[in-house]
Amino acid sequence: MKVNQINVNQDMKVSDLLNQFDESGVLGAGKVARACNILVDMILDGDMSVFLSLGGPLIPGGMRNIVTKMIKEGHIDLIVASGANITHDLVEAFGGSHYRHEGKDDEELNEEGIGRIADINVGSDDFTIFEEDITKIFEKIASKKKVVSIQELLYEIGLQVEDENSFVATAARNDVPIFAPGLIDSMMGLQLWIFSQDHDFTISAAGDMPLLSDIVFDSKKVGAILLGGGLTKHYTLASNVIKGGLDAAIQITMDRPEAGSLGGAPLEEAKSWAKARCGSSLASVVGDVTVIFPLIYAAALDKISND
Repeated sequence: MKVNQINVNQDMKVSDLLNQFDESGVLGAGKVARACNILVDMILDGDMSVFLSLGGPLIPGGMRNIVTKMIKEGHIDLIVASGANITHDLVEAFGGSHYRHEGKDDEELNEEGIGRIADINVGSDDFTIFEEDITKIFEKIASKKKVVSIQELLYEIGLQVEDENSFVATAARNDVPIFAPGLIDSMMGLQLWIFSQDHDFTISAAGDMPLLSDIVFDSKKVGAILLGGGLTKHYTLASNVIKGGLDAAIQITMDRPEAGSLGGAPLEEAKSWAKARCGSSLASVVGDVTVIFPLIYAAALDKISND
């Protein structure tokens, strides 16, 4: 089959562009189109639970409203997030912000109390707001429970957050559980440790497993949207080993496979571990999540509306 050349026209929709990628069918364009098609199939499949994995600085990188929209639209059923993405969501929910980097020297940023994430800045004042508000929420939760799982903690936090753009709050109000196996490796984790020094309050990571396994076993099929690699990707894959692996998945990552990292491993590798089923629909795209996933999801929304 020959390669079809991509046509770009004035006023074409994102879905039209992705259709051109699909008709080309090669290189990165072909992979992006396949990922979009699999995403559409996952969303439209009424028997499939869709897990969303959030690794890397996606919330400070501008993806917050997209994640929240996916929850509101009912396009995802479960989230596995890094502690950092949860923290940065709550920074904004409590009135803080993220800022574009203006090229200042990092030592100068340090003197000004500003931390840098690539070309994103966040100030110590924003984290001070976070620390004060999250501690108040911890106090309310600890007054009712002495031991909670990470998922229960995030659910209780979400119920107390008043921000319609917060994915943590939106997930709680729409019964979409959030799991964060690496929560302690974040600013929230640091605040949890500080809080626990003078409060009888314990977080149980193992306490998440009964609910997570029940969701996997109760799902006829499971699909996954893996944005970034690392712990969140592995936790999502590994949670499905108990039932033979994922039925469908897409991943977008900047990691490469040559070094043998999980983050850079193509999804096909997961079949050897029974983390993805043999015969499952998979697509791996190497690229920046903040560029590629908004294109894929925008095109998918158009395709779904016209289905």
